[in-house]
Amino acid sequence: MKLPPILVYSVLRLLAFLVPLAIMWFFFPIMRELWWLTAIFAALIGMSISILFLRTPLSGASSKMHERSEARDAAGKRNAAARDADAEDAVIDNAGDTATNQG
Repeated sequence: MKLPPILVYSVLRLLAFLVPLAIMWFFFPIMRELWWLTAIFAALIGMSISILFLRTPLSGASSKMHERSEARDAAGKRNAAARDADAEDAVIDNAGDTATNQG
């Protein structure tokens, strides 16, 4: 079973934040007192790790999201075109019925 790329990327991003957070929390006692600073440093480290090493999962996740968006847009356009064609057919049918009733 293949995992969705967005799930893989999300889990890796969480790990890129939580691992530095845990390391700073457990190995640097001053970081326990300054928890807000620890969170900021962990976020910066996680962002750096993400930019450097998670480019492939990011591109996979974004391409999958783009494919789904395009498929949804194409289905919506097809539905809109079908509704438009049905409306045109109804107008033509009504015009034909009106012409036969008058003649």
